[in-house]
Amino acid sequence: MSKRKLIIAQNIEKHLQEQVESIVPDWEVIVGKDKQTWQEHVQTAEIIAGWKKDMTDTVLGAESNLRWVQSWSAGVDSHPLDQFAERNIALTSANGVHAYPISETIFALMLGLTRKLHVYVRNQGTKKWAHEQLKLEIHEKTVGIIGMGAIGKETAKIAKAFSMKVIGVRHSQKQEPFVDEMVTTDRLNEILPICDYLIVTVPLTSETRHLFGKEQFQQMKPSSFFVNIGRGEVIDEQALVEALQSGQIAGAGLDVFETEPLPENSPLWELDNVILTPHSAGSTEYYDKRVMEDIFIPNLKAYTRGETPPVNLVDYEKGY
Repeated sequence: MSKRKLIIAQNIEKHLQEQVESIVPDWEVIVGKDKQTWQEHVQTAEIIAGWKKDMTDTVLGAESNLRWVQSWSAGVDSHPLDQFAERNIALTSANGVHAYPISETIFALMLGLTRKLHVYVRNQGTKKWAHEQLKLEIHEKTVGIIGMGAIGKETAKIAKAFSMKVIGVRHSQKQEPFVDEMVTTDRLNEILPICDYLIVTVPLTSETRHLFGKEQFQQMKPSSFFVNIGRGEVIDEQALVEALQSGQIAGAGLDVFETEPLPENSPLWELDNVILTPHSAGSTEYYDKRVMEDIFIPNLKAYTRGETPPVNLVDYEKGY
């Protein structure tokens, strides 16, 4: 009788692999990011951690044994959700892994824009000594956080260190620590005129696609800053460009874009009031450790007991 198979399509440290093997000692555990490592095992794997688009045709074939996929990212919009749902394949996300690094990036962008660090870095390259009309402070300002998952909660917590007023936006009005006011998504436009900073952390779903467009940017203060670390398609990028070029908003910090890599002809590259990062906000030295020890291993223990993986189980109807 052939062994049950588990693929971890990532290059993880040996001690993490050993933890997995101790939970499923009778299984064949295949580990490695290189396609050659896992390709011949995909069709017979029962569990895959670290989904790759190259797996789709094989895994979703008639003979597939797949029962559970662990995403290596918090967003799951790149996964074949409808097909997973149809085949009753469980999907768990890496939600929560990014709370520390992405919240740090959010404040790096907010502070950089507020204190014009990006302008001074450019000046340093040309040995230009100029004050650049620096005047703004982040303390005691109002920040709106769109999406109150792990990243939004950690961002709210840090905002309180700057004595900021925090407005959270989510589907429900369930209160959270460090949030002064919680509003539902349908009231988004109401809070835009009072926010000095808007932070977008929501995943991409049919409901959030182009959540921010021309109408929303027109509601924002001319002195306000916009930060997006969620998904590029949540924003109408052309409307954002126009808002930045016209002065409807003061600036933007962007880690995600509608097309990635960002095309060389995008106006965003040339705008002085924009800081860009290449979808790297979640990068951290602890990424694999957190995915494995906080999410995958607890889920694997539950799975071996015949239970549905409980941590970050994706609701296919909601898309996250």
